[in-house]
Amino acid sequence: MRERDGTPPGHLDERTAVLMLHGRSVPVLAGFDLDFKSYSWADVLAKAGYDVFMMDLQGSGLSPRPKMDDPRNVNPAQQNLLKPRPPGFTPGPPNYPFQLTNSNSDRDELNTVVEWIIRERGVKKVAFIGWSAAAFTMGPYAVKNPGKVSSLLLLAPIFPPEGTSNAPDPLPQPGFPTFLSTKDGTWNGWGNEVHCEGQREAEMRDKVWNAIMKSDPVGSTWGPEGEGRNRIRNFVRWGWNKTTAAQGGVLGGSVPVLIAYGEHDRQVNTSSEDPEFNFSVPALYDAIAGDHKLMVKLDCAGHSVVWEMQHKNVHNLSKHWLKHLKVDGKTQGIFDMNTNGDISPAP
Repeated sequence: MRERDGTPPGHLDERTAVLMLHGRSVPVLAGFDLDFKSYSWADVLAKAGYDVFMMDLQGSGLSPRPKMDDPRNVNPAQQNLLKPRPPGFTPGPPNYPFQLTNSNSDRDELNTVVEWIIRERGVKKVAFIGWSAAAFTMGPYAVKNPGKVSSLLLLAPIFPPEGTSNAPDPLPQPGFPTFLSTKDGTWNGWGNEVHCEGQREAEMRDKVWNAIMKSDPVGSTWGPEGEGRNRIRNFVRWGWNKTTAAQGGVLGGSVPVLIAYGEHDRQVNTSSEDPEFNFSVPALYDAIAGDHKLMVKLDCAGHSVVWEMQHKNVHNLSKHWLKHLKVDGKTQGIFDMNTNGDISPAP
């Protein structure tokens, strides 16, 4: 966990704590605290007076990665990416034939951090900011623990409205602990969502990858020299669907919710026949039972908006949200945001 404490001197009893959580494949520091130009979202919030915390779940970033240091525990279909081979590695079935973590363990880890922040910083609640698959952890946690969560901002949230509510049996689930991604695959996958001139800077290819590698001391030594491989934890998820989002009227009730996503984001709105991979951001907005809910679609933005030209507008949106819990003076509604940061009701 990293902290950027922006609480002004003399105002320690007025702290507002913000906790930021990563998605599936990008460690929290590369996503929220990128040391390049204006891309550190955490730094912006700290300078606005917030006490900002960023956490990596087990299996991601600088947190422990049990079983993931063994290259045999990489997805067998991706072991061909381990060239040259790490010392002593021979391709084959995983030595630990299970997925690494699950919804229960992730929410338990989140709870440990939340309770530490509340205790150590003397705050009553914590404001959540989550990107992408962070919704699987932060959404259900907020529903179950409204007394600990002041608000929820979900950027590009993954939400399967018909996803399963129940844990699979048995746990741990069979499989393997680790997926891999490459520098080119990451950059080109992001490029599939680039449809506007100036949507991303060419420099970001190296800046983002280097930040990911800085958070992966083992993966950075795999693959071609000087490039590395991004190790991505394999986790089992459940309990985040239209039933959860509506439960008790918590979301949009005692926990106000802001959803933001890019108009070109192909990861959050899909059309899979498998309900576990059929995702919809509008369905999340509709499923939230309370009235204090807002949704903003970002022009010229993809899933990786934190590294695109709209990033400053997202920063400003989050600062306004944390201070006022409103968008365009309203506590409910669907809006569009252009590249100038202007907000208007959706047609």
